[in-house]
Amino acid sequence: MRVSVVGGAGYVGGELVRYLLGHPGLELAQVTSSSLPGRPVTMVHPNLRGFTSMRFVAPDQLRPCDAVVVAGGEGPAQVPSLSELRAVAPLVVDCGPRLRLRDPDAFRAWYRSEPEPPEVLREAVYGLPELGRAEILGSSLVSGVGCSAAAAILALLPVARAGWKLTAPACVEARFGSSAAGSRPDLSTHHPERSGALRVFAPDHHRHAAEVAQALGWEASRLSYAGMGVEMVRGISVSIRCFLADPVPEKDLWDAFRSTYRDEPFVRVVAQRAGLHRHPDPRWLAGTNLCDVGFWLDRSGLRLSLFAALDNLGKGSAGNAVQALNCALGMDERLGLTFMGLHPL
Repeated sequence: MRVSVVGGAGYVGGELVRYLLGHPGLELAQVTSSSLPGRPVTMVHPNLRGFTSMRFVAPDQLRPCDAVVVAGGEGPAQVPSLSELRAVAPLVVDCGPRLRLRDPDAFRAWYRSEPEPPEVLREAVYGLPELGRAEILGSSLVSGVGCSAAAAILALLPVARAGWKLTAPACVEARFGSSAAGSRPDLSTHHPERSGALRVFAPDHHRHAAEVAQALGWEASRLSYAGMGVEMVRGISVSIRCFLADPVPEKDLWDAFRSTYRDEPFVRVVAQRAGLHRHPDPRWLAGTNLCDVGFWLDRSGLRLSLFAALDNLGKGSAGNAVQALNCALGMDERLGLTFMGLHPL
């Protein structure tokens, strides 16, 4: 099957190209860029030298193929409309935000822009396989995930499924590497401003809160969500503080996490009592489609801390998109995604 990447000049686009070049069941057909048509893909993705001689094509030169994956890294004005993409391919996976929220009013409130038509949002399937792979199978329109939203969802999912009640909103603190800001420079990513910084952003009304709440079936008011930029290129680390209404035995907590993720190929439970690497750390997940989740419970059984780590360009975007693409096509969802990470790094 032939798959094209739209918006391939950014960081997410480069990861999509990398994954698809190594995919045993898919062929990379074209890679578009509105700013670099005719230029070699390796001009902006030097890690791919020797693995491809492809050149970027303009978006209007996209030819029919079996599926299109939209990186969404070149800005809304440069990304073809969904109707244009669906005229080219029967399956569209969009890593951008335009399909993530089902409610048009919620999209307007959180993204401050106009949503896709309601019938399109109803048709689109949220593309986190751990949450709904049965819905993704055979779908023709699949959303991507927000990078920190994916980590927060996977950390909170066992708690939500167990039905444990909280006495206060879950406090989500997401720490982002600089690549989460994309490949287009601005003042906030300028090296003298970014290097060494611990910069808080979106301490209220963080748009990923709506995505997490929708995935868990919660009201957004049940989450307090803030982000912070840290001295790291790849990776997201999420810490979540939960205050439980009733004590939960640690055994029940282990049971909840094990039953949720026992058969998940890309989620690992990391909650060790000793050792240097006892909690999830995004450093060891760079380049992978893995998400590590963990927890800590105090002696009262009432204060619960949840942790998750992933590569924002991997499980937080491009890797998850390829996993969702595999699911939609009825393939083994692990295909093309078996890189295990490096240590030390």
